[in-house]
Amino acid sequence: MRRAIAVSALGLGTTSPNPPVGCLILDSGGRVVGEGFHRRKGEAHAEGNALAAAGHAARGGTAVVTLEPCNHVGRAPACRALLIEAGIARVVVAVIDPTSRGAGGVAELSREGTDVEVGVLADEAELVLGPWLTAVGRGTPFVTWAYCADAEDHRQVPGVDVHGYDAVVGSDGHLREGVPGGHGETFVLPGELSRDAPEMALRALYAAGVRSLLVLGGRGLAELFAAAGLVDEVLVCLTGRAASLPGGELPFSGFRISSVRRLEDHVLVQAQREDPLFRAK
Repeated sequence: MRRAIAVSALGLGTTSPNPPVGCLILDSGGRVVGEGFHRRKGEAHAEGNALAAAGHAARGGTAVVTLEPCNHVGRAPACRALLIEAGIARVVVAVIDPTSRGAGGVAELSREGTDVEVGVLADEAELVLGPWLTAVGRGTPFVTWAYCADAEDHRQVPGVDVHGYDAVVGSDGHLREGVPGGHGETFVLPGELSRDAPEMALRALYAAGVRSLLVLGGRGLAELFAAAGLVDEVLVCLTGRAASLPGGELPFSGFRISSVRRLEDHVLVQAQREDPLFRAK
């Protein structure tokens, strides 16, 4: 499962509005014979890619997947059906999909006689799935605020990779994809993010397919989001020079420090909201 979780992260920044999912296929002897992840909407899901890599070796084997296999046919076949057709005997799942349709993939797999285990390393799987789960639970993107506490230029924050986010917005309100063209034709971003009604702006982004948003800058738009309680995570770069930190000392009120990392000549502090509005169990 930990390998599946790591593989799932390869889809961050391009899968939305679908979740980033990873899957491993083990043969009947327990050897890994295939792995895959979901890249973007309209393309094969993680299970489909992993089964394609495994080929006939999947029969009688085990599928290890970070999110419950889907139970509906869209642009890609239902993963539940693919697993059954491939002759998978056992499916191990980390997190149940809150958007499952009908009885759900796990229930259908069990009904067909497949051995299913659920909840394996769910907390660890949520390290990748968490932002997506939060977004679908409330109808607005997961918002990360990143800035350099003692620098004027916030267009780049050391240690923060914009490619892991669906959309990025700077202090000027201009929106762009974290991975340019990464979502194909699945959604089109508006040119700028409205400052007048932050929550409405986030709901519009969600409707456009955005599930994770990176807000860059120590002032302006970022502070509007923070003041409205719309920030889920804060990433602050510190170089050790005296500075006036937006929002006061670290951690910010209502947040807790989750990690502190030394990166060359600076430190990256990560703080997360203490009372998330949604958390999968």
